[in-house]
Amino acid sequence: MIWFRCEVRSRPNSAAGRRSRPAAWLALTGGVLLAGCAVGPNYHRPAVDSPAVFREGSPGTNSFGDLEWWTVYQDPLLQVLMREAFTNNYDLRIAMTRVKQARAVAAQARSQFVPSAGYSGAVSQGRNYLYAETFPNSGKTSGSVLAAVSAIWELDLWGRIRRLNEAARANLLATEEARRGVRLTLLSDVASDYFQLLELDRELEIDAYTTNSFTDSLNIFTRRMEGGAGSDLETSRAEAALADAKAATPSVLEQIATTENALCVLLGRSPGPIARSHVDFTQMLPPVVPAGLPSRLLERRPDLRAAEQLAHAANAHIGEAVAEFFPKIDLTALLGRISPKLSAFTLGSANAWGVAAQASGPIFEGGRLVGQYRQAKWAAEEAKLRYRLAALTAFREVSDALISRERLAEIRDQEALQVASLSRAVKLSTERYLAGKASYYEVLEAQQQLFPAQLSLARTERDQLLAVVALYKALGGGWQDEKVPGKGA
Repeated sequence: MIWFRCEVRSRPNSAAGRRSRPAAWLALTGGVLLAGCAVGPNYHRPAVDSPAVFREGSPGTNSFGDLEWWTVYQDPLLQVLMREAFTNNYDLRIAMTRVKQARAVAAQARSQFVPSAGYSGAVSQGRNYLYAETFPNSGKTSGSVLAAVSAIWELDLWGRIRRLNEAARANLLATEEARRGVRLTLLSDVASDYFQLLELDRELEIDAYTTNSFTDSLNIFTRRMEGGAGSDLETSRAEAALADAKAATPSVLEQIATTENALCVLLGRSPGPIARSHVDFTQMLPPVVPAGLPSRLLERRPDLRAAEQLAHAANAHIGEAVAEFFPKIDLTALLGRISPKLSAFTLGSANAWGVAAQASGPIFEGGRLVGQYRQAKWAAEEAKLRYRLAALTAFREVSDALISRERLAEIRDQEALQVASLSRAVKLSTERYLAGKASYYEVLEAQQQLFPAQLSLARTERDQLLAVVALYKALGGGWQDEKVPGKGA
C-alpha cells in the first residue's frame, strides 16, 4: 500500500505569468503538484484505553502532579539540594548533550531542503593528457586549467526529505522529553535519599534512647545484686540487651554514610556529609493528594511524551522507505572557466556553464527495498506497542502509589498505638520491679519489644514520604517549571 499527502498552493497570476507559454505553465503546475506530495502514512497518536479514574483515586480534574516541586517539598535544605542537583548532576548534563546532538541531526536533515553548492579547480600539464583524461597518439604536450562552482538539488517529489525531516524533528522532541524525564527522576531520587537520611537520623535517636534505657535497667539490676536482692542472671541479661542495642549504632552510621555518598553523586559533588533538617515526618506529608484524570497523564509524563515522539519518528520512516521505490530527480548547475592553456584562461572563450536534470530509480534490488519498507512498517508497529505499554505502566504506577499511601497510613496508625502502649508497659514494668511486684524478665521483655516497634514506626513514616515521592513522580510532576521564580534551578 502506498500513501500520499499532497499540498497544493497557488499564487495570483502576474502579467509575466499570463504571457508565459502554455507548456511552461503546465510544467510549473505539475512540478508544484508533485512537490506537494509525500508518500507514507500520516501520523496519528496510538489509541490508549484510558480508565475513567485511577484505582484508589478520587474523581476530579485537579492533580497532585500539577503542583510545582518546591510546593510539594517544602523543606528549605531539601530545596537547596535539588537546585544544586539540577545544576551539577552528570546524568542531566549528559541528557542535555543528547538533546544538542539530536538538534544537530535535525539541522543536517533540514539542509537537504536547499541546494548544496561546492567549488572545484584543477591545473594540469602532460603529454597525451587533457582535463584529467588521457588521449593516446596525440603526441603533444598540453595543459589545462579548470575553476568552477557547482550546485545540486534533489527535487523532493515524493516527500522523502520531508519524511526524513519529520522523523528528525520527532527524535529531537523525544530526546528533549527524555531530558525532562531524567530531571523528574533526579528530583525523586534526591528527595528519596534525603528522606532516607532523615529516617536514619531518627534510628540513631531511637538507638540512643534504647541504649540509655538498657543502661538504666542494668544500673538498677546491679544495685539490687550488690544489695543482695538480685542475681547475676539479671545483670547478665541486662548487659546482653545493652550490647545488642549498642551494636545497632555502627550499622546505622554506615547506612548514613553510604546514603550521603549516593546523594553526593546525584549532586555532582565529592562524597561528604549532607546538611539536613530535623523535623517530624508527619509535618512533611501533604494533607490531600488528588490524582486527577488518567487521560491527562498522557500529556504530563515525559516518558509517555518521549514514547509518542518515537512512534511519530518511526511512522515517518515508513514514508521515507516508500519514497525509495520512486525515481529521484536531481537538478545540477555549473558555472566557471575552463581552458586548455593557462594563457587563454582569462579570455571570454574560457567561460563555461551548464544546467542539467538527472533522474535515477530502482528496477531490480533483489528485495532490498521491500525489506526496508517492511522493517520500517514493523518498527512503527513496535513503537506504537511500546507507547501503549508505557501508558499502561504509568496507570499502574499511579495506582500502586495511591494504594501504598492509603495502606501505609493505616499501618502507621496501628504502629503508633503499639509504640504508645509499649512505652507505658516499660514504665509500669519498671515501677513494678522496683516495688518487688515483677521480675526482671518482665522489664527486659517490655524494653525489647519497644525498640523494634519504634524502628518499625520510623520506617513506616519514611515509607509514607517515599510513597508521596513515588506518586508525584508517577503523575509526572516536577519537570514543567525549569526554574523556581526568582531563584536559579
